[in-house]
Amino acid sequence: MQYWLMKSEPSEASIDDALAAPGAVLPWIGVRNYQARNFMRDQMAVGDGVLFYHSSCPQPGIAGLAEVASSAYPDASQFEPQSPYYDSKATQEQPRWMLVDVRALHKTRLLSLAELRAHPDLSQMLLLQRGSRLSITPVSAAEWRIIRALLQ
Repeated sequence: MQYWLMKSEPSEASIDDALAAPGAVLPWIGVRNYQARNFMRDQMAVGDGVLFYHSSCPQPGIAGLAEVASSAYPDASQFEPQSPYYDSKATQEQPRWMLVDVRALHKTRLLSLAELRAHPDLSQMLLLQRGSRLSITPVSAAEWRIIRALLQ
């Protein structure tokens, strides 16, 4: 089992939206970074743990726990000209962008970026590295355990 931090703008898809979705499952659409895509395509597996992170909002932070609910498959938004995620170079035969479904497990208290930064054992977490802007990053088993304990 692996662990991941997945960022979403709450105005686009919040933990509450995920919990309200049928089966509490949301497709993680719109990832347009090759490294994040590759994490979904090549490394994520059904059942992997997910830290659901609210980003680009007044109070960013971990807002819930989730799990990977599907293997990677093509993100249909890349083929829709009216979508903000449209990619004119993508074809049905050769999709460029993938997604996974994410099942929300429960909402947590908001574990803020400041709280994460204040914990010395999380100093190497990719989210906290200078210049890190990836929407999906791996989380080590040790980081996962520390964060789970902080959420209790």
